[in-house]
Amino acid sequence: MGAADIEVGTAVETDIDVNRVMELIPHRYPFLMVDKIEEIELGVKAVGVKNVSINENFFQGHFPTRPVFPGVLIIEAMAQTAGCLVVATLGKEAEGKLVYFMTIDDARFRKPVVPGDQIKIHVEKARNRGPVWKFTGAAKVDDVLVAEATFSAMIVDQ
Repeated sequence: MGAADIEVGTAVETDIDVNRVMELIPHRYPFLMVDKIEEIELGVKAVGVKNVSINENFFQGHFPTRPVFPGVLIIEAMAQTAGCLVVATLGKEAEGKLVYFMTIDDARFRKPVVPGDQIKIHVEKARNRGPVWKFTGAAKVDDVLVAEATFSAMIVDQ
């Protein structure tokens, strides 16, 4: 039974590993910002995980004496988590399609994220119409809100 055969709102897979994430979305190292999806409810919400390592290449310049995970990459992790949710909801025929940002609104960065942190990325669908989906996103480290945003994206063929 594929994702398209499961009713919206149904929890399907948990602990979707990075290999499955890469089947769902086309992003790859060094721009893959989701290490796994630990919870997904089709058509509704998902929780992604990003393990922040000092080995990330951008820490060389952001910032050499005090490494901080770039806020825009936290928003990107939200979008990639949302992309996994959309593709899993739409089913096999949507795998590997591109998801383009259309809007990013009300982005707030509450606390720096540093190497050693694990970001839990919570996304929830606000609505969708055709290929356009709108989401709310919240990123947390140890259950503390570190960033939030509302964003929309469009699903397109490559």
